Amino acid sequence: MRKILHSDADCFYAAVEMRDFPQYRGIPLAVGGSADGRGVIATCNYEARAYGVHSAMSSARALRLCPHLTLVRGRMDVYKTVSRQIFDIYRRYTDLIEPLSLDEAFMDVSHSTACQGSATRMAEAIRAQVLAEVGLTVSIGVASNKFLAKIASDWNKPDGLKVILPQEVEAFVHDLPVSKLHGVGKRTAEKLHAQGLFTCGDIRKLSLQTMLERFGSFGQRLHELAHGRDERPVKVSRERKSISTEHTYREDLPDLAACQDRLPELIEDLTARYARLQGYRIQGALVKVKFADFTQTTVEHSHPKPDDALFEQLLQEGWARRAMPVRLLGVGYRLQQPGEGAPTQLKLFE
Repeated sequence: MRKILHSDADCFYAAVEMRDFPQYRGIPLAVGGSADGRGVIATCNYEARAYGVHSAMSSARALRLCPHLTLVRGRMDVYKTVSRQIFDIYRRYTDLIEPLSLDEAFMDVSHSTACQGSATRMAEAIRAQVLAEVGLTVSIGVASNKFLAKIASDWNKPDGLKVILPQEVEAFVHDLPVSKLHGVGKRTAEKLHAQGLFTCGDIRKLSLQTMLERFGSFGQRLHELAHGRDERPVKVSRERKSISTEHTYREDLPDLAACQDRLPELIEDLTARYARLQGYRIQGALVKVKFADFTQTTVEHSHPKPDDALFEQLLQEGWARRAMPVRLLGVGYRLQQPGEGAPTQLKLFE
């Protein structure tokens, strides 16, 4: 039986700002870009969330919902430093750590001897040490797999701890909404709801064969999660699958020609970012287009050496899907590690 922790700092960027600047405490606060341009909220505190403000929302809309919202620019260098302090604490308990972001990680403590091997006590100790040494709160979920641990960490936020014991798994997942399942987004949830599947208990009434017939290979994954099963290991090294850059423009780009004019600078930035990576090969190119109505599309093509002409082709194809003003453009590479999927030279003689 594995022992998995999922730790998530509470409103991380905003929490760092409130820690460093006491005048921000107790008032609606958000970290993000300027509302005068096309700024977006990176994160916000719970006082702001009470007004409906949330991450990925435009700063302009956030200020309409909460006119007295305090909006501050992010300090990424500071956040990275704080993140390293938090992860140093995690490493006191295990080396099996899978970072998901600066403030979020899975930890496998199955074989850790800390706290006499008690995962619950380790979680309690981590929370106490992060608060004492870093001045922030983290919420932690404790369970036998990654799926359950991640759900548990969000159960008692902020500054929460939720433990799902092995004997509690059946009862816990039975009434769990399907929207909580790993890999289920808004559209998939709608498809499940249309077939009368609202909870894991509803899925468990169906056989695996029925789930496969209705949802293809993903049906097996849904069936496993609905029974509380998740065999994914904690991955210490996360392989990068892509690298990209994008830009939100202060004023919409009116037509394809205007988008084409912006493409070279994006490609130049992407090339510079890729040059800083080590151990990855390019296996494809992609272009992302977000239109003035906030709909977006991504076009990609497999190619080991994409050039400007390929990006131009992908941009034309993406823009043609809506043929309207554009607020954001992005370009990227699909990546592959050396040796991954590469052909192997066979021996001439056995």
